[in-house]
Amino acid sequence: MSDLAVKPIDEVTPQVSGPPKAADALEARLAALDLPRDGFAVAARVDALARLRAMGLPAPRDEYWRYTDPRPFNAPEAQALPIVGGPESPLFAARDTLTLVFVDGVFDAAASDDPALDGVEITSLADAGAGHWAEDLYGTLEAAGQSPVRRPFAVLNTAAARDGLLIRVTGTPSKPVHVLHRRGTDAADAVWHHVIRVEAGAELTLLESGTIGARSNGVIEADLAPGAKLHHIAAKRANDPKVGLSHLFARVLDEASLKSFTLAVNGRQMRHEAVIDMVGDDAVAHVAAAVMGDGHVGPFHHDDTVFITHAGLRGESRQVFKKVLRNGATGVFQGKILVKQGAQKTDGYQISQALLLDEASQFLAKPELEIYADDVKCSHGSTTGAIDDEALFYLRSRGVPRDRAIVFLVLSFLADALAEVEDESLRDEINERLDAWLTDQPLN
Repeated sequence: MSDLAVKPIDEVTPQVSGPPKAADALEARLAALDLPRDGFAVAARVDALARLRAMGLPAPRDEYWRYTDPRPFNAPEAQALPIVGGPESPLFAARDTLTLVFVDGVFDAAASDDPALDGVEITSLADAGAGHWAEDLYGTLEAAGQSPVRRPFAVLNTAAARDGLLIRVTGTPSKPVHVLHRRGTDAADAVWHHVIRVEAGAELTLLESGTIGARSNGVIEADLAPGAKLHHIAAKRANDPKVGLSHLFARVLDEASLKSFTLAVNGRQMRHEAVIDMVGDDAVAHVAAAVMGDGHVGPFHHDDTVFITHAGLRGESRQVFKKVLRNGATGVFQGKILVKQGAQKTDGYQISQALLLDEASQFLAKPELEIYADDVKCSHGSTTGAIDDEALFYLRSRGVPRDRAIVFLVLSFLADALAEVEDESLRDEINERLDAWLTDQPLN
């Protein structure tokens, strides 16, 4: 922490670089938030606020924001959006899970299950006091993930988040932990921050589903000790034309394994950032996403930005991103594999693909490799295409109706991303829900 960490938040002097308008915009953004002044991890919050004022908010010309307009996230307040959506049951609702409910980014204990579960300790961020095990970890991985690329909204989150979950896993819980998000008000600006510590040899499956605020900013910091395993599956069904940011910062030690999969359907402007530091030997990190975007009900823009660093020996990483876009929807992928000097025997793989269902949609990709070791196997690829007419003709010639044939082809296209979900029953459940959505809203 900097020496600013010993000062109250109100006494931290603004240090925004750049023109006065940029400083004014940041101060307006901060003024609209009810910043925590004391309590849990106040030193980390003060440090984050100082770092944010030093770097400022992103501008459209920033390298990692040139494909995604940051202005909806820079605005002082969230745009009010009516809560819409039918009676569809949340994904994973029928599964036996420990369900923890958040309404507009605030933990709702009354609507949640009892958090007591074998092999895991769970505390809400709002209830954590001084001396909690997560105090030294809160904001640490986020701060480390600011180099070489700045991620200002994650810093803002560390400074502003009032609630979230602090999860320490010491064994293998008998069932997954399911974080269920709900919207409560039209203009909710949800900010939440989870800290997860998976101890040596322990294992956790973390599920996320639901809709989070009219605007949202979420952070997960995951620290995986040697031999630990974390399976993270987030299903984001944005019936509303909302805007949202999510960040995953992870540190993966020797023989630990992180597998994170995101399912995203619709939304107005969404951005997911994953920053994974593979510091241990024989570490594994897989990040994948299946995205379906339809611009028919309004603008659709979905951005996945991933940065995986290999620092240990024999590390294995996978980035598998598939996007299905129609009616002028836009998909973005910015992915990087950095192999540090000495990280020999690294196996890094990255693929980003888009299926465009009309000429008005677009996919913008920026794959990168940066390698400083000489005994590695790394590859990346990116493709954009349309429905295969021959495959479509083949299915129709076998008596499959056109609408159903297109559903088959879209599910086939997304299959590689879904394959990254290790649990077969979870994978089947996601695939069935995708099938239902596609059948309900034909893509022809």
